[in-house]
Amino acid sequence: MATHHSEIAPNKANPSKVSNFDVEEQTQQQELVEVHDYTKRAQWLRAAVLGANDGLLSTASLMMGVGAVRQDVKTMILTGVAGLVAGACSMAIGEFVSVYSQYDIELSQMKREGHDQDQSQKEKLPNPLHAALASALAFALGAVVPLLGAAFIKDYKVRLGVVVAVVSLALLVFGALGAMLGKAPLVKSSLRVLIGGWLAMGVTFGLTKCVGYVGE
Repeated sequence: MATHHSEIAPNKANPSKVSNFDVEEQTQQQELVEVHDYTKRAQWLRAAVLGANDGLLSTASLMMGVGAVRQDVKTMILTGVAGLVAGACSMAIGEFVSVYSQYDIELSQMKREGHDQDQSQKEKLPNPLHAALASALAFALGAVVPLLGAAFIKDYKVRLGVVVAVVSLALLVFGALGAMLGKAPLVKSSLRVLIGGWLAMGVTFGLTKCVGYVGE
């Protein structure tokens, strides 16, 4: 019994220990909430970076492919603009359908659990329209890079070189951003994106060139 009282006594004599424990526990909970919120933001940012990278690479590859058989700047720019508009619309529609499906699934689950009238819970559901707009905007921003690189250069070879240069720089930037958001190795991820972009543009240019020779 004496031992039992001696173990309890310090807590009664020093209530600050209990108070400190409560403060530490609240701090840990706040940190967990902050990490959780950061994770959500990181997911959206990473999706935006990937969308911009997709717009950059697909539009640049399309411009390089057409540039393999048509050397005038107008054709290349029109091709890039068409790729930007078509790609942004495609991304927006795909994202809208995908997120709306997720919205329906989560709403059905809330109804089964009896939470469908809880407005605060509904506000946490994904917004298909916001996702579609964000995806289209990210794609368009990426696609603008090769367009700006080619818009003011009339010489064919210089224009191709400038497009490759600005796209390469942008690929490195997007690769680095994606690596930082995904907590991946910076240099390795950036080089992976850069080499993949070079391959995409090179294959598109080469195959289109071959088709152009066959069609002559």
